[in-house]
Amino acid sequence: MVTQKQRRLWAFLAALACVMWGISGLFAKSLFNVSSEITPMWLSQIRMVVSGIILLIVAGFLKQKPIAAMKNKHDAWVIIAYGIFGLLPVQLFYFIVVQQANASIATILQFIGPFFVMGYLAFTHKQVMRRIDVIAAICAFSGVVLLATHGRFNHFAITPSVLFWGLLSAVGVTTNTLIPIGVLKRVSSLVVTGWGLLFAGICLMIVHPRMPHIPNTPHVWLDVAVVIVIGTLIPFQLMTNSLRFIKASTASLLDAFEPFSATVGSVLCFGLVMTPMDWIGSILVVVAAMALNISPRKKKGKLNNV
Repeated sequence: MVTQKQRRLWAFLAALACVMWGISGLFAKSLFNVSSEITPMWLSQIRMVVSGIILLIVAGFLKQKPIAAMKNKHDAWVIIAYGIFGLLPVQLFYFIVVQQANASIATILQFIGPFFVMGYLAFTHKQVMRRIDVIAAICAFSGVVLLATHGRFNHFAITPSVLFWGLLSAVGVTTNTLIPIGVLKRVSSLVVTGWGLLFAGICLMIVHPRMPHIPNTPHVWLDVAVVIVIGTLIPFQLMTNSLRFIKASTASLLDAFEPFSATVGSVLCFGLVMTPMDWIGSILVVVAAMALNISPRKKKGKLNNV
């Protein structure tokens, strides 16, 4: 029986995980500012390969049989697809936007991913969109337009490239959410994510095998370690374990802490100037995504014909 105290504790830890994801984007931006040799491609490669290996080693110690999971051909192909078409775009395209713009814009654009999930389910599973879903989608679109134009509709405040990669990262959220659903019912999430990260990292290394000349300084490797540990390993464990104590809808609402922490951090650490329209646009996107988790309460009186 889950106690109220446990729910509060794990809700806090889930929020902390989201804050960590937002903070990791700031450290990635710091890395990109150090040298042009540090690219989103290289950072994604090292982050995913190292994180994948560590997660699989941990899964092995916990006797979750990571090798055995890949002996089932169907599960193996799903996990590979999850890595290449789910985890890869979520991380690589996100870092591209961080490099070209900032962690705040990258996180906010990625936060519209749930709307692509909603659209996919409505189209393929014939799920009827509720009125609040339609209103939320309009709000999210309006928020993105405000961010892209600063409220002045005759020009773009962010480049078309940033908008393009940001929307692709949001599509990545969709594939990242939908692809592993079936296999997660049979295989540990630690194993699925570990193999997915490893395959995604290897795929990037095959596509782009060149090793850049990374500045060998403590600052660079500390930032890389933070992106791996605080941006991947710790928050993943916190969020996954929190789902044993809190509802998935609650966890989704707590995701709002990610763009919030990324935006505040970008303002404080990198001097990002947010116009009033930027703040309104950011709030519209976050509130719209949170609104997707609102479920109407059943009217008790009608159940008893009262």
